[in-house]
Amino acid sequence: MLTSRARARAPGAAAATPVALTVEVRVDPKLAGRVDPDATLFVFARAASGPAMPLAIARLRAAQLPATVKLDDSMGMLPTLKLSDVPEVIVGARISRSGNASAQSGDLQVASAPLDVHRRDPIRLTIDSVVP
Repeated sequence: MLTSRARARAPGAAAATPVALTVEVRVDPKLAGRVDPDATLFVFARAASGPAMPLAIARLRAAQLPATVKLDDSMGMLPTLKLSDVPEVIVGARISRSGNASAQSGDLQVASAPLDVHRRDPIRLTIDSVVP
């Protein structure tokens, strides 16, 4: 039987560690006039290295901006792809006029640099670019 300290060092222990990322999203004032309140806001995290499919995603209305979202393993698109399975993620936000999660011309977006998946402080994103 493993003690709690031994379990923490055991292989696979990191994968079992719960992950929850707090993401604060706002829109740059220079783009505020382009935001349709009925558009869809996607906030997501994907592996920094690996498939582009989000490991966690939240769907809101753009009218809810600024917004704070918590992303965790329960918000994955596939049960086999989890935030807790990767060391680093890229966190992003996109305002989609079509409601489609894939980026389309005219959507407003932001993406972070690679971040440690176990970070505790909030991730602050400012939507400041337009998909060409």
